[in-house]
Amino acid sequence: MEIATALGCFVGFAFGGLVFVAYKLGLLYQLFHKVSPFGSPRHGGESVAEVLRAHGVKFVFTLVGGHISPILVACEKLGIRIVDTRHEATAVFAADAVARLSGTVGVAAVTAGPGLTNTVTAVKNAQMAESPLLLLGGAAATLLQGRGALQDIDQMSLFKPLCKFCASVRSVKDIAITVRKALAIAQSGTPGPVFIEFPIDTLYPFHLVSKEFGVKNPPKGIMGKVVTWYLHNHLKNLFAGAWETRDVSPLPVHIPQATDNQVQKCIELVSRAKKPVILLGSQATLPPTPTDDIRAALESLGIPCFLGGMSRGMLGRNSPLHIRQNRSDALKEADLVLLAGTVCDFRLSYGRVLNRRSRIIAVNRDKTQLLKNSDMFWKPTVAIQGDAGSFLLRLSKGLKGHTCPEDWPQCLKAGDVTKEKANRRKADEKTDRHLNPLSVLHRVDELMADDSIIVADGGDFVGSAAYIMRPRGPLRWLDPGAFGTLGVGGGFALGAKLCRPESELICFVPLSQTPVIALVGNDACWSQIAREQVPILGSNVACGLAFTDYHIVADGYGGKGTLIGREDEDKLDGIIKEAQKETRQGRATLLNVLIGKTNFRDGSISV
Repeated sequence: MEIATALGCFVGFAFGGLVFVAYKLGLLYQLFHKVSPFGSPRHGGESVAEVLRAHGVKFVFTLVGGHISPILVACEKLGIRIVDTRHEATAVFAADAVARLSGTVGVAAVTAGPGLTNTVTAVKNAQMAESPLLLLGGAAATLLQGRGALQDIDQMSLFKPLCKFCASVRSVKDIAITVRKALAIAQSGTPGPVFIEFPIDTLYPFHLVSKEFGVKNPPKGIMGKVVTWYLHNHLKNLFAGAWETRDVSPLPVHIPQATDNQVQKCIELVSRAKKPVILLGSQATLPPTPTDDIRAALESLGIPCFLGGMSRGMLGRNSPLHIRQNRSDALKEADLVLLAGTVCDFRLSYGRVLNRRSRIIAVNRDKTQLLKNSDMFWKPTVAIQGDAGSFLLRLSKGLKGHTCPEDWPQCLKAGDVTKEKANRRKADEKTDRHLNPLSVLHRVDELMADDSIIVADGGDFVGSAAYIMRPRGPLRWLDPGAFGTLGVGGGFALGAKLCRPESELICFVPLSQTPVIALVGNDACWSQIAREQVPILGSNVACGLAFTDYHIVADGYGGKGTLIGREDEDKLDGIIKEAQKETRQGRATLLNVLIGKTNFRDGSISV
């Protein structure tokens, strides 16, 4: 009896072991799911394209490579526009701009190895700017990874610190669910980039992949048979169930919200405040709350606002509630500060500009950003991990009939006007040799169309533009964000123009064929660096540049370039209007403006 029991246990364990081995080798799955027919032209790129189309993706930005060709071809066939760039980082920057302006996920596809490593800066910029972005990357074949294949590196380890989600597709059947999951994660919680790598054998048709799996001279004997069987089985696992019908619709997106108790506590705090201030950050522009609804809520509250990042333009051009100057002074006086998606990092001196006697309400989707430096320089009265836009709507609704005391925003606005008059006087000063950059910016601001989108990429000239240019509405200002990346301009402008083809686009960098106005503030120097390097270290090394003929480069790329110097000052308005006319006709223009050096620091502007 004992022998029979022992034998039964042994057989059971042996059978269980065989079942486990069969499962691990994919043999059980193959029993119930067909392998792709040998002559089928279908490929994994089709699955990627189907999911993207179901999610409303209109553009895929790329620099083509053989690893990802099936994705690009399939997307084009389904009506998704493939936009090719000349550098992988530009493709990601363009996708970033689409994500910010469209409220959907921006998509970029690049080839394996160096194609992906070229995107690292752009992906990090998207991470810090909290842009929902999907990066599709090629990879070496599944069986060749780690064996010295062309452009084969450990891509997953590279992107895990940069992305909310990373996945490597291991079979064709997994493509749809992996892409759906990545798209949902990119938009959930705090938005950010996600990465999927596609080994080349998951994207090409079965008959082509099978040819690569053939062994020309397999080892003789049992070892040769084992190798041949293993390769054949791996091939079947790649394509088993590949073309079965699968759901490609969007998965639910999770967006954190303030609790009713938190909102009620904030309503009570705001209702008692005499000098409240709102600092609005980029997060306030995120879906699902329409920016027009947020603007209405802010106007209903009547609280003076400082706008940063993507929230610039939220209140239009000349709102009495929009305060642009003297932020530090306002924060010292405020008895309540609402940080709506604004982070206490270097931009707020790590929280040191906040008055310790002020009540502080902080709202942010990201817990780490919500409490940044709160252990050292400031303390929130109420900290809410939730969506800033929807919170403002609920706050406004709860305070219906209540508004901020009028004398407070009027006082801040008066200081605003005084400071801007002083800056305008600086714009009227004559520089020693070239044009006054502040004067140029004021004139561009006065002449730009109401639907203009401003792309800011640079140092001093762009820093001055942030205090002078007035976006006419929300989502009409694009800058790198917290990472401060230089070089975003070309990609941002490309993505923005595709999202808003009818809008005038002003970019502070040179471009090629995208119909935009590129404004180059050419002072022949890295002035932002030289300003401190020269007095501290006594050298201008690597800061001095040449007055380069950028306008000639623009001509060579099919645009229209114009050199503007002191002698053209009286004709500047006419030149700008001519540039606007050219862009409306579909031609890019570049204005190479020779300017004097600026001094932009801590909100002050001087020539």
